Amino acid sequence: MYKLAAVFTLLASPALAAGLQIEVEGEANGTITIDLFEDVAPKHVEQITALAAEGKYDGVVFHRVIEGFMAQTGDVEYGKLGSDMRRAGTGGSSRPDLPAEFSEVPYERGIVGMARASNPNSANSQFFIMFEPAPTLNGQYTVVGKVTDGMDVVDAIKRGTGPNGAVVGQPDVMTKVTVTE
Repeated sequence: MYKLAAVFTLLASPALAAGLQIEVEGEANGTITIDLFEDVAPKHVEQITALAAEGKYDGVVFHRVIEGFMAQTGDVEYGKLGSDMRRAGTGGSSRPDLPAEFSEVPYERGIVGMARASNPNSANSQFFIMFEPAPTLNGQYTVVGKVTDGMDVVDAIKRGTGPNGAVVGQPDVMTKVTVTE
């Protein structure tokens, strides 16, 4: 009986091999495929896949993009295309902030991490994709996944020229974000 209950529990739980497929338009055009690390950051992966499934990331811009470092997006509150971009990067979602899930996974090219404020337990909806390795981030920001296809699209994302990498003018946008298995 216990084995049968365990099988039903597994069938009822979220997929264990989730990912994201991100359609990007702007200077970069194409699809970014991300493998999410449920075993490394289960609470963060659950939050971003729920937001993606609800369509919250659709139409959200890459608001902070720093050459040789990373491209940041995911502000579902203030980062929608057509919004006042001066507020992009200051918001989150209606969901609660998450406690840090730091790991030994190093910040290398293609790694996806959760953005946060100075409080390590303040990640919510924003995430970033690494252009290059950044060992100073290791153990300081939660790693949630890795790009498995579409790094050429990531590399083409419009770079920021404003303060702290803020994108000036028309930013690139995630037109559709889909949860994959």
